[in-house]
Amino acid sequence: MRISLQKWYRSGEPWVWLNAGAVSISIVMVVGLLALIAVRGMGHFWPGAIMQANYELPGSESRLVAGEEVDHEEVPIKQLKNAGVPIIEGIETMQRTLLKVGNRDLTNADFQWVVANYLTNMEYPEEIMAIERREWGNFYGYLRAVKQDGELIAGANDAELWNIFQQRIERALTIYNDIYEIEKHDIGAINSELERLRLQQRRLELNDELTSTQLADIRAQEAELQAQYKQLEKKLAKLHISFQRDSIVVDSVDGNTTEISLAKVVRAYQPNAMNLWQKIAFYGEKVWEFVSDEPREANTEGGIFPAIFGTVMMVILMSVMVTPFGVIAAVYLREYASQGVITRTIRIAVNNLAGVPSIVYGVFGLGFFVYFLGSNIDQIFFAEALPSPTYGTPGLLWASITLALLTLPVVIVATEEGLSRIPRAVREGSLALGATKAETLWRVVLPMASPAMMTGLILAVARAAGEVAPLMLVGVVKLAPSLPLDGNYPYLHLDQKFMHLGFHIFDVGFQSPNVEAARPLVYATALLLVIVIAVLNLSAVAIRNHLREKYKALEV
Repeated sequence: MRISLQKWYRSGEPWVWLNAGAVSISIVMVVGLLALIAVRGMGHFWPGAIMQANYELPGSESRLVAGEEVDHEEVPIKQLKNAGVPIIEGIETMQRTLLKVGNRDLTNADFQWVVANYLTNMEYPEEIMAIERREWGNFYGYLRAVKQDGELIAGANDAELWNIFQQRIERALTIYNDIYEIEKHDIGAINSELERLRLQQRRLELNDELTSTQLADIRAQEAELQAQYKQLEKKLAKLHISFQRDSIVVDSVDGNTTEISLAKVVRAYQPNAMNLWQKIAFYGEKVWEFVSDEPREANTEGGIFPAIFGTVMMVILMSVMVTPFGVIAAVYLREYASQGVITRTIRIAVNNLAGVPSIVYGVFGLGFFVYFLGSNIDQIFFAEALPSPTYGTPGLLWASITLALLTLPVVIVATEEGLSRIPRAVREGSLALGATKAETLWRVVLPMASPAMMTGLILAVARAAGEVAPLMLVGVVKLAPSLPLDGNYPYLHLDQKFMHLGFHIFDVGFQSPNVEAARPLVYATALLLVIVIAVLNLSAVAIRNHLREKYKALEV
């Protein structure tokens, strides 16, 4: 038996099983993590049933509660007793349920824990509704009337009450979109032009080049823009009056009657009355809103499109910067530099740079790029905008450069490894055929090493897209009013701050005052960040595979 074990050990088979086991465990952990994130995050958008029940603690009056069941957990009797909750003798644990009760403007809380044992007369009435509002979160209750300019349009006895309500919501949303278009794009474009004219006049004044003709031309353009602005302002005022026209009267389950302006309503639905297809359609609408809309309610409602856009834009800029620098550095070190002490020292320094904490890169980026380089650029090229900084403040450009610096060692090492794997005979054969060293490098060596370059880029993209710490210092913000790419000159605003998915997760998960409401969004945003990184990596992998097939003949 001892001999057979030794033979089995010496055959190397244990290492095969060990490696296979490690890979299997890793795959299971990754799949399990993704499944957990997906279930916790994407389940948030499903229209959950609204439960209504009597909640009666022993020794207290019964009261009606209503809300979506968010979570359940078994709690030891001792813990409930210490919290002052009446307990049932003879059992060890009691179940408590987390309800999303909404109506924060009435109760000051969105969520409430209730002991399931004290819930009675539980039901799911079809007429109870959930209203998504632009402020104060969801409202749960019953629709009683629809009003127009304070006059009753439809009451509780009207069979068409719900349809009228939905039509009025559609009307309000149309007006909201018109207002958004004017405020965000039309007025934004005018303000951008006015600012450009102001800076143009200031620049001419600083250079003592402002003539009366130029001043008159600037004034004429300003007057024309101001006239356009006043027209939009009048149009906007009419839209706002029309926007505030309709309102509804609603009752909460605890008997409070309140009036809600439809200007504050995003959507209203009755989940208990919806069939499966209606719920699927609602789910798709909510998921699309999440990936395509702007955030609301301190990032705890609405979408995260600005964060997706900012993340992708920053990664693309970082890739454009880091790839040529990394490849050039690797080619010089491998193909041209003398392989001596200095070269070895540089390689050691590059490898050590990969282990520097990312926050250190952020501090360096803030000190060198923002405060030193950016301030000097402002002094030289944007003096007319001072004392307001243009590039002397954190922004998209400095964030991209800082992350390019952070990922530079990865690209250099990957490219060098690719260059080292090219057989010496290939280079010598090219030179023997009369090609110069530069021609050999450009037409033979670099194409054969291009898959390795793409591998370095893939690793760099994965690292950069997930970094948060340095970005907090050099450009990312909680909420950016506009995207870094728009229709206003110069179209790509490298000096502008931006939103990032990683920072969004940190902000919503750890800085939000409404933790329970933000928790599902943390999972959903984390899943989306993984998907964005996967898409970027798969794009790079596809390019790498294409290059590998294209230059496969050179390796023969």
